[in-house]
Amino acid sequence: MAALRWLTPRRRSATARSVLAGEASAEAARKSAEAAETPEDSGSGSGTAEPEFPVHGDDRAAAFFDLDNTVMQGAAIFHFGRGLYKRKFFETRDLARFAWQQAWFRLAGFEDPEHMQDARDSALSIVKGHRVSELETIGEEIYDEYMAERIWPGTRALAQAHLDAGQKVWLVTAAPVEIAQVIARRLGLTGALGTVAESIGGVYTGKLVGEPLHGPAKAEAVRALAAAEALDLSRCAAYSDSHNDIPMLSLVGHPYAINPDSKLRKHARELEWRLRDYRTGRKAAKVGIPAAAGVGAVAGGTAAAIALHRRRR
Repeated sequence: MAALRWLTPRRRSATARSVLAGEASAEAARKSAEAAETPEDSGSGSGTAEPEFPVHGDDRAAAFFDLDNTVMQGAAIFHFGRGLYKRKFFETRDLARFAWQQAWFRLAGFEDPEHMQDARDSALSIVKGHRVSELETIGEEIYDEYMAERIWPGTRALAQAHLDAGQKVWLVTAAPVEIAQVIARRLGLTGALGTVAESIGGVYTGKLVGEPLHGPAKAEAVRALAAAEALDLSRCAAYSDSHNDIPMLSLVGHPYAINPDSKLRKHARELEWRLRDYRTGRKAAKVGIPAAAGVGAVAGGTAAAIALHRRRR
């Protein structure tokens, strides 16, 4: 923590929370990946990458993909909310709020911190008292019902190119880590870093471990995972649609702006980052990027909390 001494108390506290959230998410992701069986066969991707990248056989390289609007159209937490409503976890007025937030997200094309915070608070209150295993099972069902058809084939092909090169591929998202892990598993990816919710005895408490995995916390999670996996970040790639993920994109040697919002597009062009857009031609034209062809409720909490407790001691 010596590097944090120059910060004011308020900024130091915020940075420490980001580090805490990142390390907790990385720990949960690694535990999940270690416990997983051989991933399901996801088939071979049909997309291509630049001839020189990814480098085949480079086991010190990996790829990190944002989820919402990068791998999947829309926000995972909103689709999750629809599935919980269908199973009578909450009432119609709550669904209306989820629907409005999702509509806003799709029209605006980027994350609004207040909307996302409200959605996370709602999800935490909804799952409080439920068992982790119950939400994991429901997450599998919700993926089939609402998420599978919203995966961008172009981004899926980029992820597959890394897998075909023998590299690990991780989702990095503010969505609940259990949902992120379901999506990663279904796509045949290595695992997922996500927001970690506290659970005691396999039951959700309605609290988070650290803070949502968003913005700087994502960068901290990637940094922690790279250290644990002995990765060279200069040889790794990261993919995102949002300017909020510039800290994560700036960590790696191969940053990509996927379906970028206007701020990320401007930043990417200034730094000559690679751009990809898998939205419709009309939407891509609106943001000034040629359209390309074609169109991972919370933590492995017990493992993360134990690891966190041990580290604090």
